[in-house]
Parts: sequence; C-alpha cells; structure tokens
Amino acid sequence: MSHTSGIRQAQKQKTRQALLDAALRLLEEQSLSSLGLREVTRAVGVAPAAFYRHFRDTADLGVALVDEALGSLHGTIRTTLAATGDSDERIAATVELIAALVREYPAHVRFIARERHGGVARVREAIGAQLDRFAQEVADELAQHPGSEAWERDDLLMLAGLYVDHMVMTASAFLATPPPDWNRVARTARRRLRLVSLGRRHWLD
Repeated sequence: MSHTSGIRQAQKQKTRQALLDAALRLLEEQSLSSLGLREVTRAVGVAPAAFYRHFRDTADLGVALVDEALGSLHGTIRTTLAATGDSDERIAATVELIAALVREYPAHVRFIARERHGGVARVREAIGAQLDRFAQEVADELAQHPGSEAWERDDLLMLAGLYVDHMVMTASAFLATPPPDWNRVARTARRRLRLVSLGRRHWLD
C-alpha cells in the first residue's frame, strides 16, 4: 500500500467511526427508526453523499453499531457467564462485570436494550444473532464443567440463554436506575442468579 492510499484509507476509517459515534450520540434521545442520515452527516460535518461511502442506509449503520457494541465482548461474556456457579464470589463477579459495562459504555448498552425489540428488522436480527452466539458459546463452556456430561445440549443452551437474558435484563435495570441505587439492582441480580444456580444443581434430579 502506498503512503497516499494509506492516508486515504485512514481518513476513510476516521470518517466511518465519526459517523458511528455521531449516530450513537443522537440515539441517546431517539430510536434508530426515527434517525435520519442527514442528522448524522450534519453532526459529523460531511455531505449526505459521504454517508453512502460507508453504509447503505441507517439500518446498515445500526448493524455496524451492534457489531461495535457486542462483537468484542464474546470472550469476556463467555468465560464470565459460564463461570457463574453456586459461590457468592462468582455471582458477584458476574453482576459487577455487567455494571462495569454499563458504566463504561452506557450509550452502547442503551442502544442494544432499546433496539433489541425496536422497529428496524435488520438490527433486531443482528442483536438476536449476537445474543444467540453468546448463548452457544456459554453452552460450549458449560459443557466442559464437571457434572455436565449428562446434560442434553438443549438443556445447556437453555441454561446459557437464561444467563444471557439475565445479563441483558440486569444491564437494562442498571441503565434505568440512578447510580446511588445501583446496590439495590445488584442485590436483585445476585438473588436471581442464585435462584438459577439452585435450579442448575437439581435439574437432573
């Protein structure tokens, strides 16, 4: 790659990221279905035509935001959720991970929580595919645990799906709660995980 083309590619990537960042800021106050590409390009300071060099439409931009929000978390989520067991330490660590994600990436978490059941089909499908992938990966991890040999694959997927759904539900609860009251949200989340753990221990009885 020549020096000139390298600079051009870097500038293109910079503009693409600026469009994603601007869209995420605008989506703090509205849903993706109501977002116009002109709003996004105006916020970045580029012509509307520049948008189409990076995304086909706002749904395409939304899918890219889903990848940005969830794509890099697979290793962390897989190992943390699969490690959730009977010990208070593991349960507390899982809830703290969720709280940390909300603290560090509130706009991304809010976008996922809102658009998971939002009006843009391609984005709903992208979020569903990412969450299904989390469940598959957590189930794979759970299958390696002692005592899981007798579990059916469908049952492992059901358990993994409970963990993933709990993660999303808890993240949404943190978002909807003022930080001074987060201890209450965390306590409820830990109690729910203990209930799942009780069911996990006795599922094969």
